[in-house]
Order: sequence, then structure tokens, then C-alpha cells
Amino acid sequence: MKIIVCAKQVPDTNEVKIDPVKGTLIRDGVPSILNPDDANALEAALELKDRYPDTSVSIVSMGPPQANYMLRECLALGADDAVLLSSRAFGGADTCATSTTIAAGIRKIGNYDIIFAGRQAIDGDTAQVGPQTAQRLGIPSVTYVQKIREVKTGSVIVERQLEDGYEVVEVSTPCLLTCVKELNTPRYMTVDGIENAYKAQIPAWTEIDVNLKPEDCGLKASPTQILRSFAPDPKGKGEILTGSVKEVAASLVSKLQAKHII
Repeated sequence: MKIIVCAKQVPDTNEVKIDPVKGTLIRDGVPSILNPDDANALEAALELKDRYPDTSVSIVSMGPPQANYMLRECLALGADDAVLLSSRAFGGADTCATSTTIAAGIRKIGNYDIIFAGRQAIDGDTAQVGPQTAQRLGIPSVTYVQKIREVKTGSVIVERQLEDGYEVVEVSTPCLLTCVKELNTPRYMTVDGIENAYKAQIPAWTEIDVNLKPEDCGLKASPTQILRSFAPDPKGKGEILTGSVKEVAASLVSKLQAKHII
């Protein structure tokens, strides 16, 4: 079985700040990490590899050259090989252009049974790239996968997470599955894995390598236009009321009346 995992290097959002003048993310000095949902997607692939020894796991990612470090982390966790889609032509891509590029990279890898992807990336939260990639590849997809029940010849049975429960879906292969954090707990890297990842050769493919024209990817192929990005205004300081239950209730009512809320 051949599995492909879509992974993305993202800024650690606990450290991200927005330039108040430009309205853009300040990335200088901000550490980058493997997107958390993609870590669950990789773990799902590795668990299948543990169950089926003839399985191979390939990682594909679109990003700048420094995303190479994230891919080595994936190799250290147990993936067999990785490829980075990196070119200036890919810059400024929205989800539409990103899925076009990733689908082109997957076509070049070829001969896959299951594609795993994270539900969404923490730097965008769109949850669009996975399903769009499946659409461009012409294969079925199931989003919000919280459990893989069974892998059969020609199909996979999964649980799809809903707001108030889940539904059981059987989907034919090849297919694309997007994973939620409840699916599993990602494993740790091993010493042997780290050593092998350090020695691994990770190819970097440009638009030429995946048979795309510059106008078919990146900013030129992105219909989405961002007018403005900004940080929300900080909330005002809260007030703690003290006293007996009756005193606190009376004080609260008085304050709400003063603000014309009641």
C-alpha cells in the first residue's frame, strides 16, 4: 500500500504577532512547527504502516526551502521519503492555487492508495486545501476523520466527526482523508529515525518539475484577495464583585441597568 501525507510548516501561533502598520504577520524570529493536524495525519499513516509492513509513506509539502527541516522531522518519525514543492512561483498562493500545486506534486509521485492530510492549518484555519486537492485529483474525500475502522481491498471504512456525534463512511480507494486531533496521539522521533532523516536527500520540485506554468500557481492563480488583516482590540479588564450572594446580585443588576443592558 502506498500512502501520501500532505504536511505544512506553520508558524507557532503562540508567538505570532501582527504588524500594526502593515497589517501582516510578523514572521521574523518566530519558530516554525509541523502543523498539529498534519502530525495526526502522519501518525495515521504510520499506524497503517505498522499494521501492514509492505506499506510506504511519502510526505509532500509546499513551502520555502526552510520547510526542509519540518520534512526531516517527518522522516525521523517514520516516513520513508519526502518531497518539497518550492519555488518563487508558488509564493502568495491561496487555497485554490495551493491545492493545484500539491495535486501536481502528488500526480508526479503517482501510484497511491490513500492520501492523508490534516483537517486544517493553524495559520489559515480554512480546511479547504485537502478537499480541493482531492477534487483536482478526481478522487473521493472524507473530511474530519476521527477513526479508521477498517482498511479493505479497494476501500476504507472511517468515522467522520460531526458536531453531535459521528457517521460511518466507506470510501473507495484511492481517496483523501483529512484528520482531526481526536484520531490519535502522534508518536515521538527515534534516535535511528533522526540519524536516517539527517542523511536523507529531500528533492525540491519547482513548477517545471510538476508540469505547471507560472500563471497556474502562486499569487497569479489565486482568486482570493485579502483586503486587511488585523489583531482584535484587547478586551477591557474584568471586575470581580465581592460580598454576599444578595449583595453581589444587587450590584450586578445595578451595573447592568447603568449600561442599559437590562
